[in-house]
Amino acid sequence: MALACPDTLDTRPITDRVKESLFDVLANYDLLVGQYVADLFCGVGSLGLEALSRGAEFVTFVEQDPKIVAFLEKNIAKARYESQSRITRANAFRVGAPPDATGRRYDLVFVDPPYAKTREVGEGSQLARLFDVLREQVVEKGVVVVRTEKGVVPLEVYGPFRTFDRRDWGTMSVTLLQMRGPGAE
Repeated sequence: MALACPDTLDTRPITDRVKESLFDVLANYDLLVGQYVADLFCGVGSLGLEALSRGAEFVTFVEQDPKIVAFLEKNIAKARYESQSRITRANAFRVGAPPDATGRRYDLVFVDPPYAKTREVGEGSQLARLFDVLREQVVEKGVVVVRTEKGVVPLEVYGPFRTFDRRDWGTMSVTLLQMRGPGAE
């Protein structure tokens, strides 16, 4: 399905080839079917909609820009996923993956901020602070997928989150981190 996109440089949708590669990796780890997913800095919803098309149970989309949210709403409606999704208009660095009324935590979270926001990934960075928020929103053994510009290497550890896979495709890198419970090795 072709996604509606604004005629602007405010979003940077992932290419179909890279998205296919990323979702093949996620499928190999059995991280899609039946999962409760959050798509942070979602833009027009490419990652979250792909997760739904591959069997995710529900996706919370988090996007701050109201103009881009209008395109996101159109894309969700076009794909007929209104009942399997919700949109939160907020700064994802502040709210993370906000829970629904039931307080359910997420199995899989996509973190895809503008590259300029993830050039600094060390302790005290916006990304590190986001992981502090996510620790209360992700299930034990839940996975966070961080997309950055190639050459930007997130820390191996952010609190209870540990890197278990890293891939480079074209000009981007993807790091997968898993939430470990107390005492986990």
